[in-house]
This record gives sequence, structure tokens and C-alpha cells, in this order.
Amino acid sequence: MTKNTDKIILRLILLASICVLLIVFVAELMYGLEPCILCKYQRIPYFAAILFAGLALHIKTTNQQGTLRVIGIVFLISAFLAFYHYGVEQHWWNAATGCGNFNKLPISFENFQSQLMSTMPKKCDEIDWTLFGLSMTVYNIIVSVILGTLSFSSVLLSRKIRVDLN
Repeated sequence: MTKNTDKIILRLILLASICVLLIVFVAELMYGLEPCILCKYQRIPYFAAILFAGLALHIKTTNQQGTLRVIGIVFLISAFLAFYHYGVEQHWWNAATGCGNFNKLPISFENFQSQLMSTMPKKCDEIDWTLFGLSMTVYNIIVSVILGTLSFSSVLLSRKIRVDLN
């Protein structure tokens, strides 16, 4: 019974991660929403979840419980990263990445010209799009917490089932 539950949870996480990345890339490529560097970092956990869940579903000898634990940790880190980005958006703190930091003075005229001709990176504290007053970062926090909780609850459920069977 726990193997089927684990597979269902892994499939849900795989599907949800693919959907999140599809939404993000559609927003970027079709609607022109430019991501900042922190936005790009927030995509990494979804790629990792797709990789881990895909491997766990297709390799028969994989420890699916261990994979769910790892995915849960990945989404816990994802939620913290998204919260950090939200804090940058709300000006609670400055971004450690220096994203959007345009205070670099040119060291030569050629350097100045190249800075003028290059596109400026998007600032991490600029919010381009909201839904119901919430930025994409807040939705990432929510989705990351839900997927992380789903991963950990599956592990706890299977542990409880094992205890009840013994």
C-alpha cells in the first residue's frame, strides 16, 4: 500500500513541478515578464524535483521514501528562498546577490560605452505582476510549502502504516 501511495505522491510532485515551470516560462517568453536572478534561482528546486521524482518512478530499485525526503527538503529550501526574495521585494532587506545593483562606476570610457550598450539586469525588488495583490514569489512560497508538506506527509504516513502493521 505504501509503494502505491509513494508513487502517487511522486507523480503529483512531478506533474506540479512541470506545471509550475510551464507557467513560469509562458510568463517569461509569451508575456514578456523578465525574471531577476532570484526568480531564476527559484526554478532550480522544480527542476530538481522533476529529476528526482522521474528517476524514482522509473528505476525499480530506488528508495522512494528517501527520494520523498530529499524532495521535501528541496521544497523546504525553495520556500525559504522564495521568502527571502519576498523580503527583498518588500524592502525588508537587500539582496545578497547584488541583483539590480547598478552602482558600479566605469573604469574606462570603453567600459562606460559597453555598459550603455548592454541590457541592465532586472532588479530583484521590482514586482512586474501580481494576482490578488500577491507576487509570483508569494505563490512560490505557497506551492513550495504544499509540495514539501506533501512529500513529508507521505513519509510520515508510511511510517505510521508500518508501525500499525507491526
